[in-house]
Amino acid sequence: MNQVPGIKLNNGTLMPQLGYGVWQVPDDEAERAVGTALEAGYRSVDTAAIYGNETGTGKALAASGLPREELFVTTKLWNGPSRRWGRDEVLRAFDESLDKLALEYVDLYLIHWPRPMRDDFPGIWQTFEEIAASGRAKAVGVSNFRPADLERLGETSDLVPAVNQIELHPLFPQTELRAVHTRLGITTEAWSPLGQGKDLLTLPAVAAIAAKHGRSAAQVVLRWHLGSGHVVIPKSVTPARIRENLDLFGFELDAEDTAALNALGSGPSARRIGPDPAVFDV
Repeated sequence: MNQVPGIKLNNGTLMPQLGYGVWQVPDDEAERAVGTALEAGYRSVDTAAIYGNETGTGKALAASGLPREELFVTTKLWNGPSRRWGRDEVLRAFDESLDKLALEYVDLYLIHWPRPMRDDFPGIWQTFEEIAASGRAKAVGVSNFRPADLERLGETSDLVPAVNQIELHPLFPQTELRAVHTRLGITTEAWSPLGQGKDLLTLPAVAAIAAKHGRSAAQVVLRWHLGSGHVVIPKSVTPARIRENLDLFGFELDAEDTAALNALGSGPSARRIGPDPAVFDV
């Protein structure tokens, strides 16, 4: 049933290339939505402390009856509000996430934002090293880190992040950052892989490729991500859309399709849609 390929992270952990994201899913809806995703065949679920739905997510994981080793669970440290984070605060936040998820370990734990103006993420990363060494996170990584932030980590730690989860879609392809990931051995994971709203999915180039393959625009864009080697975590609470986003393995994009989608990153619609990590400190 599950045709999702795995990507081997730099510490040997195998991560499904396609997962289910629960950003903006209320906690009381998360149990149903995640349950639907697991029934459809997803085995990777991405949540975060700031999403406020770790409890509902954990209930769905438990109710699924699936063996823990078949699941890949990601959550993230919300290193805010505007203050510096020390070791005890990080460990306390991690324990709270495990308690809400009702898990003994997570497969991936991420620093949610670099907040470079504080310059405390190298210290946070040292605590992440401790968490990884304990086995309570099978892999650790970062989210929204820029090339300069990754270089800063490298100045103080020999542990390279397994994953950097970043805004990434055809209208914001992050070419420079992905090249840094390749050089360092970091897996690229895309949040908002379909953009936000319908701007990307209604572009003529995307619609033409979708019509060519008899697929939806969302399926075409997700297939572009898979072909580019990204991990993707599309989010939907609609059961039909949840299943559609998983149904990506009966077609492939050809070179012409890929070139057309790549060209969108330098077109008039190209732009970032989320916060700029250089200044984000909420």
